[in-house]
Amino acid sequence: MTELTFACTGVRADRYAAGPTLVFRLRVTAADGARVHALALRCQIRLEPARRGYTPAEADGLRDLFGERSRWGSTLQPVQFAEVPLMVPGFTGETEADLVVPCTYDLDIAAGRYLSALTDGEVPLLMLFAGTAFTGTRGFQVEPVPWDRETAFRMPVAVWREMIDQHFPGCGWIRLPRDTMDALLAYRSRRALPSWESTVRALLDDAGGPPPADPFQALTGSTGRTSP
Repeated sequence: MTELTFACTGVRADRYAAGPTLVFRLRVTAADGARVHALALRCQIRLEPARRGYTPAEADGLRDLFGERSRWGSTLQPVQFAEVPLMVPGFTGETEADLVVPCTYDLDIAAGRYLSALTDGEVPLLMLFAGTAFTGTRGFQVEPVPWDRETAFRMPVAVWREMIDQHFPGCGWIRLPRDTMDALLAYRSRRALPSWESTVRALLDDAGGPPPADPFQALTGSTGRTSP
């Protein structure tokens, strides 16, 4: 069976993608200069939080995800980042290919919450490969690529922030259920607020007073009662 090894040599933000996208540069090597007609790969990428240190500000941002720092010995577990396919054209001995990874800035997703909390340094990643190799110098052979093919890579936090700033410059976003959005829209219309930012700021200002008994009342101003 053809022995394949993988390495990640770099990463960049795709400036021309419709949404946040990272492009990892992979080097694939076939032992003994073997001929590979094509590779059909599945690449799983994991964040490995335990492999770096954190500033106090970063630790505060990660509290919701991993708990207090005193518990990190048991809670700082790997986080799934992405799983993407990759077709590598034929080569002999060694080649390089781009692995395109669409990303999310949804803070309800653990990977997004983790990355948004980092301010500097590098993101420790583990990339695992599996799939099918089509090989052979004479004839055509089909071989599996086992899941133990892997490589570690440290992605600069600056690359992640560059990618996010391309699509959400100076901003973030929150995914909300439709009924909550409807309630927010009603609140904005009733108060004649000019933007969503001013709507959220008004809600934050309102939250400085006594909390309403019904959370829905904070958005709609309604008591939930109907007239007889």
